[in-house]
Amino acid sequence: MSVQPGRLGAAFLADVEAALAPADAVLADRYPGDDGSRQPVHTVYVPADRYSADLSEKWGLAALDTAASHGGLAAIARATVADTDSAASALADLVEGKLRSEPIEDLRIDFEDGYGARPDDEEDAAVDAAVAAVRQAGDTSPPFLGIRFKCFEADVRARGLRTLDLFVAGLAETGDLPPGLTLTLPKVTSTDQVVAMVSVARELERVHGLPQGRIGFEIQVETPQSVMSADGTAAVAPMIHAGEGRVTALHYGTYDYSASLGIAAAYQSMEHPAADHAKAVMQLAAAGTGVRLSDGSTNILPVGDPEAVEAGWALHARLVRRHLERGFYQGWDLHPAQLVTRFLATYAFYRDGFDSAAVRLRNYAHRIESSVLDEPATARALAGFIRRGEVCGALTVDEVETATDLPIAKVRELALHHSQRTAR
Repeated sequence: MSVQPGRLGAAFLADVEAALAPADAVLADRYPGDDGSRQPVHTVYVPADRYSADLSEKWGLAALDTAASHGGLAAIARATVADTDSAASALADLVEGKLRSEPIEDLRIDFEDGYGARPDDEEDAAVDAAVAAVRQAGDTSPPFLGIRFKCFEADVRARGLRTLDLFVAGLAETGDLPPGLTLTLPKVTSTDQVVAMVSVARELERVHGLPQGRIGFEIQVETPQSVMSADGTAAVAPMIHAGEGRVTALHYGTYDYSASLGIAAAYQSMEHPAADHAKAVMQLAAAGTGVRLSDGSTNILPVGDPEAVEAGWALHARLVRRHLERGFYQGWDLHPAQLVTRFLATYAFYRDGFDSAAVRLRNYAHRIESSVLDEPATARALAGFIRRGEVCGALTVDEVETATDLPIAKVRELALHHSQRTAR
């Protein structure tokens, strides 16, 4: 937009523009905002030796069977997340469809803590089997899928890199890399490890003839050194920028982090004050960068007798809702039965807030006067909330378009950071 100079004069304004140009460039480069791509609502972790091509389907059916044996999805929804029978019924229908069509959105084949230390030939064979199963699953795989390899600590670094190398090589030699390939670097303790991972990604791309930047990775925040440096600064912030655009997400590791602070096992939790502090630091560090956030897991599973299952579901549903309300739109699941409350709680979150968000977005977009005066940043948040709900299946396109009086493409556009809209 061209602005005519006033009393300050064109030459002075040009000097101001020149002085701020470097800062403008840094801001645009380091804080590009959300790119509008899909973020999964959860990550399922399975030990590598338990992964199979049909795992997603098996987990979905197991979740439905467990729900059926405890009164059905509507009854579970009424007991955990829904205030009315009609809301519970609507949630049950949506979640049943989800569990049949896409029960796992993001799957991590775990070669780290969930797999443990094995002889090299055994882990090599497990990597080969994982690659074969990924290829066998084909389009039935979850939209996001990858591995968590062993960390860059000295005693396991070589093994972790070998597993990563074999996995990427196996995929590259048998076709294109899966579009949603996701790699997880655990137990990060220094920015140097992030820099090293960037070098590893570049070398994998070179060796396999992949496009530059094709390989990104998540940082698992589960050590004190990844939250606070020795000088008292927030270590995770420079880690993001040291990734040179390859860091895709920050995942909080509930139990490693809690244990490293000396918190007794009985009190290690996603809602411990120490966990909330770490996640607040993560949230500040990632704000505006386009790097996504994920909460961790609860190890209290909905298994055992009916009372234990129901208590596990109640806890899980509450924790899912809690991290959603705090701006963490993703979490971990470790057992098929957790899919029941993962989707019930997630869908309830978006449906509970939908009517108000849709009215406010409609009023903003169509310049309708109301008692709430929303600014552009709030309008982006409203549109982002609705977009996330639609993408995960909690809201239908028809519902969104009818309530907002906007085409879904416009809602998605409004959800983007201003710099992304300008770039388009």
